[in-house]
Amino acid sequence: MEQYQFITYNIEDRLIKITLNRPEKRNALNQQLVSELTHAFKAAEKEDEGKVVILKANGKAFCAGADLAYIQSLQKFTFEENLDDSNKLKALFQLIYNHPKVVIAQVEGHALAGGCGLASICDFIFSVPFAKFGYTEVKIGFIPALVMVFLLRKIGESRAKRLLLSGELYTAEEILSTGLFHQLCSPEDIAAQVEDFALKLCENNASQAMAKTKQMIAQVQTMPLAEALDFAAEQNAKARETEECIKGISAFLNKEKPTW
Repeated sequence: MEQYQFITYNIEDRLIKITLNRPEKRNALNQQLVSELTHAFKAAEKEDEGKVVILKANGKAFCAGADLAYIQSLQKFTFEENLDDSNKLKALFQLIYNHPKVVIAQVEGHALAGGCGLASICDFIFSVPFAKFGYTEVKIGFIPALVMVFLLRKIGESRAKRLLLSGELYTAEEILSTGLFHQLCSPEDIAAQVEDFALKLCENNASQAMAKTKQMIAQVQTMPLAEALDFAAEQNAKARETEECIKGISAFLNKEKPTW
């Protein structure tokens, strides 16, 4: 098992748990943390035992955005160095968004700037009501460039503009209407509710079917309608030939519950 400095990685009952573990810095992002998250999510892709990924954090904050020392160092970077650094965060966001396994963010504290972006690209967000979310980049003359690409897809232009251009902090309760969250939970119940939801996905749904569905959701949005429908028909036909589909249909016809 890989030894990490700023995260923990473990598998329990088919659930892969990746935990930000830099509580003294409010789990702020730096190059090492981004690198470790990238490694962990790549490792999760290959796990046969784990079926769903839960991303959470130790301490009072989920992720406070970029580390202050890290921000200071960026001021001395050349354009090429800044581009390389930005591409590493881009790669992490793409990895999570396109991950073959369902990724659930379990947010029990504030998620700000890059930390808010990290939660936003997950497939589902469970949050405690008092956690604050904010894409605060414009407050310091920066732009929420990477998360914008994903947020527009998830909640649309009007809601994204409200969050990205204001730069304000919103509680999870306030932001619930945007459709960004899956569920609000009490601090006492969030861990159990996330695990219950994740285990239901494991028990009720076929792994490859979920992976293919995620992949298609990401792809068809950029296709013209006719092309998207042609692609969907082709994927529909291919899916019927998979072992999972054959097994699932057989169980359905025999009035049995398939074991996934």
